[in-house]
Amino acid sequence: MSYNPYSNQNPYQKQGGFDNPVAGSFSTDVSRKYLLNVYNWMAFGLALTALVALFVSRSDVVLEAFILNRPVFYGLLIAQFVVVLGLTFAINKIPTIVAIGAFFFYAALTGITMSILFLIYTSASIATTFFVCAGMFASVSAFGYLTKRDLSGMGTFLYMGLIGLIIASVVNIFLGSSMIYWITTYAGVLIFTGLTAYDTQKIKRLSSEVDFNTDIGKKSAVISALMLYLDFINMFIYLLRIFGSRK
Repeated sequence: MSYNPYSNQNPYQKQGGFDNPVAGSFSTDVSRKYLLNVYNWMAFGLALTALVALFVSRSDVVLEAFILNRPVFYGLLIAQFVVVLGLTFAINKIPTIVAIGAFFFYAALTGITMSILFLIYTSASIATTFFVCAGMFASVSAFGYLTKRDLSGMGTFLYMGLIGLIIASVVNIFLGSSMIYWITTYAGVLIFTGLTAYDTQKIKRLSSEVDFNTDIGKKSAVISALMLYLDFINMFIYLLRIFGSRK
């Protein structure tokens, strides 16, 4: 499972962008530029992850070195977690280019660890699930952007659900319960669907508060792209459990 940097300690929340009512107009050039870069970086991150995963899955040498070697594989998972936490909490202290580089480094690490999916599921089912996930994500993100309903009240419940999901998933590693597996699978889809809409609305609000042309604006866009990237990746993993055909 990938990790989400959801926290009430987001450094940009202090500017008031996340807690204000949804602004009436987001049609300014600055807002559009901010949102365009968020979605572009997210898309580039997903593309990098897919390319790395495909490359690793087709290289027996790399697979044996990184995926089939358990200490190395778990080390990569820990490295992913560390990169996300470091980027989230050090975003105010690092240069913009470092923040962007850290985001793409995380995307590459995710590609390495996700290459294991090609050993478990057929390539056709992975591709099909990706397009299903892309359609769901686009629809839910569009809802989060267009709705006039304030979704901020969902945050607490979604965070609680996410924590419960992580705990249940870890416990089930030892229990191996098929019932818990499927409960966490469908719960994961619902939670990350909700987080996609919730995060999109947060990012929409922020786009009217932060000037992308500044360092703060650019680093804020990186964090926003990371949030949506993680929503997509986690939604994809849980959907693959449902739609994926095992080899």
